[in-house]
Amino acid sequence: MQGIHPEGNPSPGRIAWPGILLLFPCGFRTFHIEGEQPTGSHTGEAHVANSKTIALRKFVAPEFVFGTGALDLAGRYASNLHIRKALIVTDPGVTAAGWLSRVAESLTASTIPYVVFDRVSPNPRVEEVMHGAEVFLTEGCDVIVAVGGGSVIDCAKGLGIVSTNHQTVRTFEGVDNVPEPGPPLIAIPTTAGTSADVSQFAIIADMQERLKFAIISKTVVPDVALVDPLTTVTMDPYLTACTGMDALVHAIEAYVSEAHSPVYDLHALEAIRLITRHLQTAIEQPDDLDARAGMMLGSLEAGLAFSNASLGAVHAMAHSLGGYLDMPHGECNALLLEHVVAFNYDAAPERYAAIATALGIPPGLTGPSTVRASIRARINEMRTTARIAGSLAGRGLKSADIPVLAEKAVKDPCLVTNPRRALKRDLEVIYEDAR
Repeated sequence: MQGIHPEGNPSPGRIAWPGILLLFPCGFRTFHIEGEQPTGSHTGEAHVANSKTIALRKFVAPEFVFGTGALDLAGRYASNLHIRKALIVTDPGVTAAGWLSRVAESLTASTIPYVVFDRVSPNPRVEEVMHGAEVFLTEGCDVIVAVGGGSVIDCAKGLGIVSTNHQTVRTFEGVDNVPEPGPPLIAIPTTAGTSADVSQFAIIADMQERLKFAIISKTVVPDVALVDPLTTVTMDPYLTACTGMDALVHAIEAYVSEAHSPVYDLHALEAIRLITRHLQTAIEQPDDLDARAGMMLGSLEAGLAFSNASLGAVHAMAHSLGGYLDMPHGECNALLLEHVVAFNYDAAPERYAAIATALGIPPGLTGPSTVRASIRARINEMRTTARIAGSLAGRGLKSADIPVLAEKAVKDPCLVTNPRRALKRDLEVIYEDAR
């Protein structure tokens, strides 16, 4: 392309060319039009005053239906796809809560035969994905209906792309490594936090290597998400807390991401406001449908933000930590968040000031150290009030484990868009602070 010159060496997810910024699923690439010099505080920033330097963004999202009764539309949407047989992916907890039967009734009413695969762990394993793909192919299915939290939906995404590409799921690790899209996927979330129902991400655990790896691709975005707040009233308080804090981290990391944009910002800030307002009520009053709807909407908004802006150091470190100790993902995020905020703050103080406002911190604070301390205190308050107490040491993390975790985390694609460059030693210090 004439007049465009690459400069510097690319890193995973990023090509360091100044000027016009093109967003990819995780990270970004930039281009500079000949004759124009980039201005502003950092590469990729949109400069309205200079019309010749324009930040490009794409926005990827599935069709979604939000509201009470959305899960009962599964049969109608499956019928619209003209499919022969559905594979319902779920887990024993969702089955016990009664949500599987509701979805099954909807499929039966639309005369769609189905088979159920429910062997999914809280951190979905490579073996479970491969087994699910075998069931999908053996049973002659041609659509997947995922009914559950992020683990179920991520497992469904993984087994779908395995079934069409006929390769092990580890083959697809990283950004844009899925040659063929999976079969149609209808996602019905039953937790308010993971946003797997609207995202370009799937996170799978490799228990042999004690890590979680990310698959980031438009091919794993569901065809439709049926987002029904009613499905979350059966969540226990701790699951509500962990998934809610996960959603909060999604929103905060998306807002300070190097690939942020005005469109993503709208969703990220509204998600922070909604989660701050409704999380504690949802924990303490599980049948409060207004609080549940607020959390489900907050999760949806956060998902639309981070699926496009990507994430940062919290998630990179949580993937390593959760895979190593087999901890709940939201719990990992909650314990790491305030420490990553402290590390990142100076790289994006204006953005963190907006986050402070969305968190309900009173205006009028002066000085970066005061704002940073107030954000950390607010996050710590939300975490402890939600009864995600203690530290990583109390969960079995030893100092000797930290270099291993940091070595894995520094390779995670989510780290590409962290607002401050983080080296292995930086991540070691953060883990130690959280320990």
